[in-house]
Amino acid sequence: MTPIALTIAGSDSGGGAGIQADLKTFSALGVYGASALTAVTAQNTHGVTMVEDLSPAMVTAQIDAVLSDLAVGAIKIGMVSRAETALAIAAALARHGRRAVLDPVMVATSGDRLLRPEAVDALRSELLPLADLVTPNLPEAAILADDAIAADETAMARQAERILALGAKAVLMKGGHGSGETSTDLLFDGRGVHRFEAPRLATTHDHGTGCTLSAAIAAGLAKGLALEDAVGAAKRYLHAALAAADALQVGSGRGPVHHFYPWWEADR
Repeated sequence: MTPIALTIAGSDSGGGAGIQADLKTFSALGVYGASALTAVTAQNTHGVTMVEDLSPAMVTAQIDAVLSDLAVGAIKIGMVSRAETALAIAAALARHGRRAVLDPVMVATSGDRLLRPEAVDALRSELLPLADLVTPNLPEAAILADDAIAADETAMARQAERILALGAKAVLMKGGHGSGETSTDLLFDGRGVHRFEAPRLATTHDHGTGCTLSAAIAAGLAKGLALEDAVGAAKRYLHAALAAADALQVGSGRGPVHHFYPWWEADR
Protein backbone atom coordinates (compact mmCIF):
# COMPACT_ATOMS: atom_id res chain seq x y z
CA MET A 1 0.00 0.00 0.00
CA THR A 2 1.16 3.50 -0.78
CA PRO A 3 1.41 5.47 2.50
CA ILE A 4 -0.96 8.44 2.38
CA ALA A 5 -1.32 11.42 4.72
CA LEU A 6 -3.86 14.24 4.72
CA THR A 7 -3.10 17.78 5.78
CA ILE A 8 -5.93 20.04 6.95
CA ALA A 9 -4.44 23.52 7.11
CA GLY A 10 -4.19 26.98 5.60
CA SER A 11 -2.41 27.96 2.40
CA ASP A 12 0.79 30.03 2.60
CA SER A 13 1.22 31.97 -0.64
CA GLY A 14 4.95 32.26 0.07
CA GLY A 15 5.26 28.47 0.10
CA GLY A 16 7.20 28.12 3.35
CA ALA A 17 4.52 26.99 5.79
CA GLY A 18 0.97 25.64 5.87
CA ILE A 19 -0.35 23.30 3.21
CA GLN A 20 2.66 23.93 0.99
CA ALA A 21 5.19 22.95 3.67
CA ASP A 22 3.13 19.91 4.63
CA LEU A 23 2.91 18.55 1.10
CA LYS A 24 6.63 19.14 0.55
CA THR A 25 7.38 17.26 3.76
CA PHE A 26 5.13 14.34 2.86
CA SER A 27 6.78 14.04 -0.55
CA ALA A 28 10.31 14.31 0.86
CA LEU A 29 9.56 11.46 3.26
CA GLY A 30 8.02 9.15 0.70
CA VAL A 31 4.36 9.71 1.55
CA TYR A 32 1.57 10.66 -0.86
CA GLY A 33 -0.06 13.89 0.32
CA ALA A 34 -3.69 14.97 0.14
CA SER A 35 -5.01 18.29 1.39
CA ALA A 36 -8.05 20.12 2.73
CA LEU A 37 -7.67 23.90 2.92
CA THR A 38 -9.12 25.78 5.89
CA ALA A 39 -8.03 29.25 4.84
CA VAL A 40 -6.02 31.18 2.27
CA THR A 41 -3.36 33.57 3.52
CA ALA A 42 -1.49 36.28 1.66
CA GLN A 43 2.02 36.12 3.11
CA ASN A 44 5.70 36.08 2.31
CA THR A 45 8.94 35.92 4.30
CA HIS A 46 8.08 39.20 6.04
CA GLY A 47 4.59 38.47 7.31
CA VAL A 48 0.89 37.92 6.73
CA THR A 49 -1.10 40.67 4.99
CA MET A 50 -4.50 39.00 4.67
CA VAL A 51 -6.39 35.88 5.79
CA GLU A 52 -9.58 34.60 4.20
CA ASP A 53 -11.30 31.58 5.74
CA LEU A 54 -13.05 28.93 3.70
CA SER A 55 -16.56 28.02 4.77
CA PRO A 56 -17.00 25.10 7.20
CA ALA A 57 -19.09 23.37 4.53
CA MET A 58 -16.19 23.55 2.05
CA VAL A 59 -13.72 22.28 4.65
CA THR A 60 -16.05 19.37 5.41
CA ALA A 61 -16.55 18.58 1.72
CA GLN A 62 -12.79 18.39 1.12
CA ILE A 63 -12.19 16.08 4.08
CA ASP A 64 -15.09 13.80 3.19
CA ALA A 65 -13.99 13.64 -0.46
CA VAL A 66 -10.48 12.54 0.50
CA LEU A 67 -11.32 10.14 3.31
CA SER A 68 -14.15 8.43 1.41
CA ASP A 69 -11.69 7.37 -1.30
CA LEU A 70 -8.05 7.48 -0.18
CA ALA A 71 -6.62 5.08 2.41
CA VAL A 72 -5.24 7.86 4.61
CA GLY A 73 -3.00 6.55 7.37
CA ALA A 74 -2.63 9.78 9.33
CA ILE A 75 -3.94 13.34 9.36
CA LYS A 76 -2.08 16.52 10.23
CA ILE A 77 -4.25 19.44 11.40
CA GLY A 78 -2.73 22.90 11.21
CA MET A 79 -4.27 26.36 10.95
CA VAL A 80 -7.85 26.43 12.26
CA SER A 81 -8.63 30.09 12.72
CA ARG A 82 -12.37 29.91 13.47
CA ALA A 83 -14.46 27.99 15.99
CA GLU A 84 -16.85 26.89 13.24
CA THR A 85 -13.98 25.34 11.32
CA ALA A 86 -12.79 23.45 14.39
CA LEU A 87 -16.29 22.05 14.88
CA ALA A 88 -16.48 20.96 11.24
CA ILE A 89 -13.11 19.19 11.40
CA ALA A 90 -14.00 17.49 14.69
CA ALA A 91 -17.25 16.18 13.22
CA ALA A 92 -15.44 14.85 10.14
CA LEU A 93 -12.78 13.11 12.22
CA ALA A 94 -15.42 11.55 14.44
CA ARG A 95 -17.10 10.12 11.33
CA HIS A 96 -13.97 8.79 9.69
CA GLY A 97 -11.77 7.89 12.65
CA ARG A 98 -8.15 8.44 11.56
CA ARG A 99 -4.98 9.06 13.56
CA ALA A 100 -4.48 12.81 13.94
CA VAL A 101 -1.54 15.08 14.74
CA LEU A 102 -2.72 18.52 15.88
CA ASP A 103 -0.35 21.45 15.43
CA PRO A 104 -2.14 24.29 17.27
CA VAL A 105 -1.05 27.07 14.92
CA MET A 106 -1.80 30.33 16.70
CA VAL A 107 0.92 32.77 15.63
CA ALA A 108 3.03 32.82 12.47
CA THR A 109 6.85 32.95 12.62
CA SER A 110 6.53 36.65 11.74
CA GLY A 111 4.43 37.24 14.86
CA ASP A 112 1.11 37.62 13.01
CA ARG A 113 -1.80 36.03 14.88
CA LEU A 114 -3.53 33.26 12.89
CA LEU A 115 -6.09 32.05 15.43
CA ARG A 116 -9.04 34.14 16.53
CA PRO A 117 -9.44 34.32 20.33
CA GLU A 118 -12.86 32.65 20.23
CA ALA A 119 -11.38 29.67 18.39
CA VAL A 120 -9.05 28.74 21.27
CA ASP A 121 -11.89 27.26 23.32
CA ALA A 122 -13.10 25.22 20.34
CA LEU A 123 -9.56 23.95 19.77
CA ARG A 124 -9.38 22.84 23.40
CA SER A 125 -12.83 21.28 23.63
CA GLU A 126 -13.34 19.84 20.14
CA LEU A 127 -10.00 18.97 18.55
CA LEU A 128 -7.70 18.15 21.45
CA PRO A 129 -9.79 15.13 22.54
CA LEU A 130 -9.48 13.68 19.02
CA ALA A 131 -5.72 14.16 18.72
CA ASP A 132 -3.31 11.26 18.99
CA LEU A 133 -0.63 13.92 19.40
CA VAL A 134 -0.63 17.69 19.89
CA THR A 135 2.59 19.59 19.09
CA PRO A 136 2.60 23.04 20.74
CA ASN A 137 5.61 25.32 20.94
CA LEU A 138 6.15 27.03 24.29
CA PRO A 139 3.88 30.07 23.63
CA GLU A 140 1.11 27.82 22.27
CA ALA A 141 1.38 25.43 25.21
CA ALA A 142 1.04 28.36 27.59
CA ILE A 143 -2.19 29.42 25.89
CA LEU A 144 -3.63 25.90 25.88
CA ALA A 145 -2.67 25.33 29.52
CA ASP A 146 -3.72 28.86 30.58
CA ASP A 147 -0.29 29.45 32.11
CA ALA A 148 2.83 31.58 31.68
CA ILE A 149 5.36 30.53 29.04
CA ALA A 150 7.42 27.67 30.48
CA ALA A 151 10.96 28.62 31.44
CA ASP A 152 12.17 25.13 32.38
CA GLU A 153 11.33 21.46 31.98
CA THR A 154 9.36 21.36 35.22
CA ALA A 155 6.97 23.97 33.84
CA MET A 156 6.85 22.16 30.49
CA ALA A 157 5.82 18.97 32.27
CA ARG A 158 3.12 20.78 34.25
CA GLN A 159 1.64 22.28 31.11
CA ALA A 160 1.81 18.95 29.26
CA GLU A 161 -0.21 17.33 32.05
CA ARG A 162 -2.86 20.04 31.74
CA ILE A 163 -3.07 19.50 27.98
CA LEU A 164 -3.31 15.73 28.44
CA ALA A 165 -6.16 16.34 30.87
CA LEU A 166 -8.03 18.12 28.05
CA GLY A 167 -8.15 14.81 26.17
CA ALA A 168 -5.09 14.61 23.94
CA LYS A 169 -3.50 11.15 23.94
CA ALA A 170 0.05 12.58 23.82
CA VAL A 171 1.78 15.96 23.87
CA LEU A 172 5.07 16.97 22.26
CA MET A 173 6.34 20.07 24.04
CA LYS A 174 8.68 21.73 21.54
CA GLY A 175 11.69 23.58 22.87
CA GLY A 176 12.55 25.64 19.80
CA HIS A 177 11.50 28.86 21.54
CA GLY A 178 13.75 28.10 24.50
CA SER A 179 17.38 29.05 25.01
CA GLY A 180 20.70 27.29 25.34
CA GLU A 181 22.87 25.31 22.96
CA THR A 182 20.44 22.38 22.73
CA SER A 183 16.85 22.37 21.50
CA THR A 184 14.96 19.78 23.54
CA ASP A 185 11.50 18.46 22.73
CA LEU A 186 9.67 16.42 25.35
CA LEU A 187 7.08 13.79 24.42
CA PHE A 188 4.52 13.04 27.13
CA ASP A 189 2.36 10.03 26.26
CA GLY A 190 0.65 9.45 29.60
CA ARG A 191 3.08 6.64 30.45
CA GLY A 192 6.40 8.44 30.53
CA VAL A 193 8.56 11.18 29.05
CA HIS A 194 10.77 10.82 25.97
CA ARG A 195 13.49 13.35 25.17
CA PHE A 196 14.51 14.43 21.67
CA GLU A 197 17.55 16.69 21.50
CA ALA A 198 19.42 18.47 18.73
CA PRO A 199 22.01 21.27 18.67
CA ARG A 200 20.33 24.66 18.39
CA LEU A 201 21.07 26.14 14.96
CA ALA A 202 21.90 29.80 14.35
CA THR A 203 19.68 30.57 11.35
CA THR A 204 16.89 33.01 10.60
CA HIS A 205 15.55 30.74 7.85
CA ASP A 206 13.09 28.93 10.07
CA HIS A 207 9.73 29.75 8.51
CA GLY A 208 7.46 26.70 8.63
CA THR A 209 9.36 24.70 11.24
CA GLY A 210 6.26 23.81 13.25
CA CYS A 211 4.27 22.82 10.17
CA THR A 212 7.17 20.74 8.88
CA LEU A 213 7.70 18.86 12.15
CA SER A 214 4.04 17.96 12.63
CA ALA A 215 3.71 16.93 8.97
CA ALA A 216 6.83 14.77 9.27
CA ILE A 217 5.35 13.04 12.33
CA ALA A 218 2.11 12.40 10.44
CA ALA A 219 4.16 10.99 7.56
CA GLY A 220 5.88 8.58 9.94
CA LEU A 221 2.56 7.46 11.38
CA ALA A 222 1.18 6.96 7.86
CA LYS A 223 4.13 4.65 7.16
CA GLY A 224 3.28 2.61 10.25
CA LEU A 225 5.89 3.90 12.69
CA ALA A 226 5.16 3.92 16.40
CA LEU A 227 4.61 7.41 17.81
CA GLU A 228 8.00 7.69 19.54
CA ASP A 229 9.80 6.52 16.39
CA ALA A 230 7.78 8.90 14.20
CA VAL A 231 8.69 11.84 16.45
CA GLY A 232 12.38 10.90 16.46
CA ALA A 233 12.51 10.56 12.67
CA ALA A 234 10.67 13.87 12.23
CA LYS A 235 13.03 15.67 14.60
CA ARG A 236 16.05 14.42 12.62
CA TYR A 237 14.49 15.44 9.30
CA LEU A 238 13.61 18.94 10.51
CA HIS A 239 17.07 19.47 12.00
CA ALA A 240 18.70 18.57 8.67
CA ALA A 241 16.25 20.79 6.74
CA LEU A 242 17.06 23.68 9.08
CA ALA A 243 20.80 23.07 8.78
CA ALA A 244 20.49 23.31 4.99
CA ALA A 245 18.12 26.30 5.00
CA ASP A 246 20.83 28.93 4.49
CA ALA A 247 21.56 27.38 1.08
CA LEU A 248 18.18 28.66 -0.12
CA GLN A 249 17.79 32.23 -1.35
CA VAL A 250 14.04 32.76 -0.93
CA GLY A 251 12.77 36.24 -0.05
CA SER A 252 14.46 38.90 2.06
CA GLY A 253 12.90 38.04 5.44
CA ARG A 254 12.65 34.83 7.48
CA GLY A 255 13.14 32.21 4.80
CA PRO A 256 11.82 28.63 4.75
CA VAL A 257 13.55 25.43 5.79
CA HIS A 258 15.00 23.32 2.97
CA HIS A 259 12.50 20.48 2.59
CA PHE A 260 14.28 18.85 -0.35
CA TYR A 261 17.89 19.32 0.75
CA PRO A 262 19.11 15.78 -0.19
CA TRP A 263 17.93 16.04 -3.80
CA TRP A 264 18.80 19.67 -4.52
CA GLU A 265 22.32 19.22 -3.17
CA ALA A 266 22.77 16.03 -5.21
CA ASP A 267 21.76 17.83 -8.41
CA ARG A 268 24.44 20.50 -8.09
